[in-house]
Amino acid sequence: ILVFEELEHARARHARIYGEVLGFGASADAGHITQPDEQGTGAARAMEQALRDAGLAPTQIDYINAHGTSTPLGDVAETVAIKTVYGDHAHQLAVSSTKSQLGHLLGASGGVEFVISTLTLQHQVAPPTINLDDPDDGCDLDYVPHVARDLPIEYMMTNSFGFGGHNACLVLKKV
Repeated sequence: ILVFEELEHARARHARIYGEVLGFGASADAGHITQPDEQGTGAARAMEQALRDAGLAPTQIDYINAHGTSTPLGDVAETVAIKTVYGDHAHQLAVSSTKSQLGHLLGASGGVEFVISTLTLQHQVAPPTINLDDPDDGCDLDYVPHVARDLPIEYMMTNSFGFGGHNACLVLKKV
């Protein structure tokens, strides 16, 4: 169970705080029921909105929990979107997909990956993208292959992109 509350309230009651949600962004591709926009336009728009809502520059993000479904269309489109939003910083980010370990939980994916993201912040460890032996040509970022990585993470983003072009992104902060 996740409890969302004002940070001050949680501190006042001495709650264990796993992270702070700083920003949210959402968009809809409205193009195809199962295929993402090849240029990642909607995904990029959701990421940009989340950063703007958080009041952060792209260069302040240390890690991205990618939607990462391990599909040629989806992974390349998400990579293009990350490069669009983060520019040169995209190649300095650690990006991984926990779906490589859990499979695709469909409607539960965003919630489960949010929990993993809060634990990523708490433990300062980027989860690996397991079984990443031969990435697609368009996937050339640091996907934390095979093994988890200790990583100082102050701010991170988690991406969830669903069927029908639904895109949602959260920016989280270590507390």
